Amino acid sequence: MIQVRDLTRYYGEFAALQDVSFELKEGEIIGLLGLNGAGKSTTLMILAGLLAPSSGSVQIDGTDLANHPELRARIGFLTESPPLYTEMTVTSFLRHIGRMKGMSNDKINARLPEVIRLADLAGREHQVIGTLSHGYKKRVGIAQAIIHDPKLVILDEPISGLDPAQIVEMRKVVKGLGEKHAVIISSHILSEVSQTCDRILVIGNGRLVAQGTEAELMARSGENARLVITVRGDQAAFTEWLDKSERIVSVVSKDVADGLARALVEMEGDQREDLLLEIAKAGFGLRLVEDPQDELEEIFLGLTHQEAA
Repeated sequence: MIQVRDLTRYYGEFAALQDVSFELKEGEIIGLLGLNGAGKSTTLMILAGLLAPSSGSVQIDGTDLANHPELRARIGFLTESPPLYTEMTVTSFLRHIGRMKGMSNDKINARLPEVIRLADLAGREHQVIGTLSHGYKKRVGIAQAIIHDPKLVILDEPISGLDPAQIVEMRKVVKGLGEKHAVIISSHILSEVSQTCDRILVIGNGRLVAQGTEAELMARSGENARLVITVRGDQAAFTEWLDKSERIVSVVSKDVADGLARALVEMEGDQREDLLLEIAKAGFGLRLVEDPQDELEEIFLGLTHQEAA
């Protein structure tokens, strides 16, 4: 269990972070969102044990990180630009990092297969890092962060600069880390946080504005829930049925292939599960249910604007 209590950090008279509190459990993946200057980097640096808080604490299983710097050995940190020795092979680099972190050769040998699996580096173990793609370099960065089997893994923008295919692959890697580690991710790609993380923390002006699942943040922000729904059936009949539903605030039909019907619907509050059940009972074959691409962005901006106000 990672416990953050009333975390505050001043730079001179400027409060970069004020009274931030949250918990992170083993096997949980948390997304950290915030505009530039909101306090994300300061939060990550304190969690990594690289920056002391002005007040407040970070505790790992009840022990204060600031008073016990040896606990940094239980933390893995990937910066946005992975710290790699590009002239080394993947395996030789990971062995070097393991020795730097105080691991014996036996422990490194025992740990390497698991790290290669978690970082999805199979087949690249003996390749020179400088010849790897950007996506694979990111994976090597994750591997160096977890070689010593840390309790907490901190990933700063792990999917920045990746193409769509690499993002999908990195999503699998991050979810794999959540099998046995507590993971916190800082990202500006809000849709990825929605798909990867169990909970979301929103920071604005150095304060924790909100935390929870996407549905909980939606309720907090006061936004109505929206879905893009594709069904098997007639477009006119589907739109007419949606218009008659008491759960629906608005309907916008979308172009789709013959035999299918598609619509963007807005509900009063979050009634997604009930609505989908009723659609299926009405005889429309559900084919695809999507969040609008800007859904989380609207929630995020709404919450940060509330804080600013």
